[in-house]
Order: sequence, then C-alpha cells, then structure tokens
Amino acid sequence: MEDILEKIAAHARIRVMEKKKVIPYEEIIRKAENMNCDTGFPFEKALRAEGMSFICECKKASPSKGVIAQDFPYLAIAREYEAAGAAAISCLSEPKWFLGSDRYVQEIAENVSIPVLRKDFTVDPYMVCEAKLLGADAVLLIMSLLTDGETREMIRIAERLGLSVLAEAHDESEVGQAVDAGARIIGVNNRNLRDFTVDIRNSIRLREKVPADILMVAESGIRTHEDIAELEKGHVDAVLIGETLMRAADKRRMLNELKGV
Repeated sequence: MEDILEKIAAHARIRVMEKKKVIPYEEIIRKAENMNCDTGFPFEKALRAEGMSFICECKKASPSKGVIAQDFPYLAIAREYEAAGAAAISCLSEPKWFLGSDRYVQEIAENVSIPVLRKDFTVDPYMVCEAKLLGADAVLLIMSLLTDGETREMIRIAERLGLSVLAEAHDESEVGQAVDAGARIIGVNNRNLRDFTVDIRNSIRLREKVPADILMVAESGIRTHEDIAELEKGHVDAVLIGETLMRAADKRRMLNELKGV
C-alpha cells in the first residue's frame, strides 16, 4: 500500500511552494507578526479546564472513509458544537483528501467565541503563519512528517505568534520527539495513518510516557461514553472527535451522550 500520509504531505509541500510564488515567506511572517500575538494561548487554556475537554471537528471527508458529509454547513455545525459545550473546534483545511478549505477555518474563527485549531499537514513554517492570518488559535504538527529541528522551529514560531501547537504522535518515539521539542500539548492519534487500524488504548499507553504537566489529547476512533470514561481513567485531558459527531444527525445530542449527560 502506498503511504497515504506521505502522499498528503507531498501535496502539502506543493501547495506551499505555489503559495510562496504569490506571497513570499518574508511577507507572510511579517503580516502574521503584525497581528495580535499576545493571545494568552486560549486553546491551551481551554484544554486545561477541569474535567475532560472536547475538541469537536468540522470534517467533510477523509482518506479512509471518503465523503462523510455530503451536506456540509460548516458554520452551522461549528455553532452547534459551541452551543453544546465544546472546548474548541478543529477544522480541516487540507483540500484534496479531506475536502477542507482555509475559508472554512477563517469563517468559523470569525463566528465562534471558542478556540479554533487549524488541522492540516503542516510541513513548513509558512503554514504556521497562514494559520495565524486565518484567525486560528492552534496548529497541528504531525511528528512523523517533521525532523526534530523542524518541530522545534515551528513550535518556536507558533508560540511567538501566540498560537498553541497540538503535536501529534503515534508511538513512544514520536512522543519523545514532541517532549524534547518543548510541546505543551501532545495528541496521540489512535488511528495508524499508514494502515488505518484504530486502538484507543494507544492514548492510555502513551500517557505514561508524557510528563504530567503536558496536556494529552486522544484522537480518532472515539465513539462512545465508555470510550471517554476509559480515557479519563487513563488521565487523558481531552479528546478530539470527528467522524462520530459528523455522522450524527443531532450533534448536540451526540456530544451530550459522549459526555454521559
């Protein structure tokens, strides 16, 4: 099987290369630095609240499931998540496999009061600056796509711009990479993006490898309140939930069910 993760990353590099022809890096980072960078890191602050925090995702499609939402009223969905008590919203901007858009991120950030994570395959500091200009509060960095040096550089730039970083890991080595780079929030993806198998206990196993003061987010494959309870027992601080909510006709009711309300 051709590695879908590497294919998506390669396409992200092409996207960045084309964008740099229009707006050079020196210009975009200057624009980003001219925005308010004294943010107080609202995404991190939201996840540090007592109890399990829910990051609810706006996602039209995925490589493993194809189109999840034929009808995709992303603003209505984001507002519904906010009204249901989501701590933050994750929005896909990757256009080819996830059918995401920068516009979705920007419009959601303009229309909700809770923090927004720009979820993309961030392969260049240029994309960190883009996230700031779109109004996002946080960016995703996938450890398996980045060197140690790239990880440190992008965390440094993000924090200078007032953005939180969700450093995504799949195994113990990648958790170590994130910790060494100074990540304050580590997400463990329970889905192996190389073969799409899912094991939610991956988050619980890897929580033991993460210092207690670093926030831990469980990602992928979370479907029931029982899953949430198991993760909470394993000292996971937050969950990022996409497909389960996107497939629910009543998203507020589904989020309440996951919470055990």
